[in-house]
Amino acid sequence: MATWYSKASLIAAAIFLIMSLLSSATVAHGGRSGGGRRLVRSYDEPCKKMTLYFHDILYDFSNSTANSTSAAAAKPTALATAVSPNGTFFGEVVVFNNPMTEGTRALPPPPLRETAAVVVFDDPMTEGTRALPPPPLRETAAVRAQGVYFYDSKEVYDAWFAFSVVFNSTGRRGTLNLMGADLMSEKTRDLSVVGGTGDFFMSRGVATLRTDTVEGLMDIKLYECYI
Repeated sequence: MATWYSKASLIAAAIFLIMSLLSSATVAHGGRSGGGRRLVRSYDEPCKKMTLYFHDILYDFSNSTANSTSAAAAKPTALATAVSPNGTFFGEVVVFNNPMTEGTRALPPPPLRETAAVVVFDDPMTEGTRALPPPPLRETAAVRAQGVYFYDSKEVYDAWFAFSVVFNSTGRRGTLNLMGADLMSEKTRDLSVVGGTGDFFMSRGVATLRTDTVEGLMDIKLYECYI
């Protein structure tokens, strides 16, 4: 009997130790300094806010490949052309990776019409300013938008987005992952921030989009943050 109690005690102690280690690792996860971080959750006031501008230049076989930040990856489907005689691109998929700017925005490029089924993008973003950095710096922008969207409406220019905002600077490192419906006829649209990594580990919130042609303002409000 004593042997049984001894084994049970050892098992209980081992389980307690493992759970303690896992709990400590969870609290500290995502920090760059190795110190512990705590979860802040507030649905009344955001725990973190930022404003970004993204710039999308779709390659249309006539503009420069050096300046383009997105390109068609597939042709429209037969259904897309059959059900969308008015050119709403229903059924088409666009993959993107767009540059972004923060706080200000550069002059938008000429209006472009997306005619591809799939578009891949890598867009630089700016923070605090709308001005787009000169071409040599765009490839090394500290913030970039990378992802995919597709048109999902037969009558209007509506799309569904899924992309990451990638931060790579001394001030911020990590990603924010966004997804949701982009109702393009609306003046503002909200996308869900469903998670993040690095400095934005497990963050959640809302990103409000305001766009004109291929340039957009993005207000990000996080309501769950690790700090």
